[in-house]
Amino acid sequence: MKAIIYYMPLFFILLTACKTDKKTKLSTNKKEQTIPEKIAHAHGFKNWKKVKEIQFSFNVDRDTSHFERKWIWNTQKSQITRILKKDTITYNRNTLDSITTKINGGFINDKFWLLAPYNLIWDSKNYTFNHAVNIEAPISKKACQKLTIIYGNKGGYTPGDAYDFYFGEDYIITEWVFRKGNQEDASMVTTWEDYSKESGLQISKMHKKVDSDFKLYFTNLEVYTY
Repeated sequence: MKAIIYYMPLFFILLTACKTDKKTKLSTNKKEQTIPEKIAHAHGFKNWKKVKEIQFSFNVDRDTSHFERKWIWNTQKSQITRILKKDTITYNRNTLDSITTKINGGFINDKFWLLAPYNLIWDSKNYTFNHAVNIEAPISKKACQKLTIIYGNKGGYTPGDAYDFYFGEDYIITEWVFRKGNQEDASMVTTWEDYSKESGLQISKMHKKVDSDFKLYFTNLEVYTY
């Protein structure tokens, strides 16, 4: 009886030590986020799962012309409503036909401008990427980090396109470059500014060119959550 009492504390200490070591090992195996993931989460991606509907108007001003269309996106049902002047159409992204496929192309474009940081996670299997530091940004001329993503040549509405994202230590995008078909020269360069926090989502509502009167921006932005 005495022998049993004598060895029990030692057994308890060894068992506790084994458990502690196991926890430490598991914590060190946590997967580190990629640069695209860090950008997405800096813009509030973790809060997207709470969104049940998002509404926004996509606007483009060029010289004296103005273009605008509104979207209502029910994220749970994949249901889209487009309002263009007096024309309203509702469709489901899971059952596209020849007409709604064309309309959906406009939605994909406008949504990408609005939520490009989240597409870095949503589209992660459809592109390759490179990351560089201390790169001069094309507009501000400041030293920034640069993430380049190049989409695959198959699938989607604009296969093979490339985007260069410029951002600081906080991983918030400040400007970007679009290069159609991954060509070397820029197809479009704009700012990312006028950030608004909507239900935890960090959204840039204004994009400007510095060499023209062009600006692309969002109005009537509403986010509905659970």
